[in-house]
Amino acid sequence: MTIGEICNREVIVIQRNETIQEAAKLMRQFHVGAVIVIDKPNGRAIPVGIVTDRDLIVEVMATELDETVITVGDIMSPDIFTVKESAETLEAIELMRRKTSRRLPVVDDAGELVGILTLDDALQWLSEALLDLAKLVRYEQKKEVRHRP
Repeated sequence: MTIGEICNREVIVIQRNETIQEAAKLMRQFHVGAVIVIDKPNGRAIPVGIVTDRDLIVEVMATELDETVITVGDIMSPDIFTVKESAETLEAIELMRRKTSRRLPVVDDAGELVGILTLDDALQWLSEALLDLAKLVRYEQKKEVRHRP
């Protein structure tokens, strides 16, 4: 199964010149813990960074900076790792583990943002796969009892 099949296609984005107050409002409005920072060359949404709720607390609130003038570009993490939507799910999960990233923007072949894979998405997918395997074991056990009493 590819990442494109399981990723969330509704990504909350912001541009780097927006204030962090706007980023916080988006996180609250859409109940997410991060926004993907994009640039829009030629009208395409290219991921260039990420701002998390933790960034807001540690970088701004804890240091008592003015959230109305600090921009997303000032505090974003520019070391963003992406994965192509054609990548296999386990490959993307391994990338998340290696890079210790809870969120992985998903891009198309041109590098345009098309989705996001979060730790929660990966855990849900894995738990459903494990449940399917457990059901298979149970089915096989019942089948064995029926055919070989």
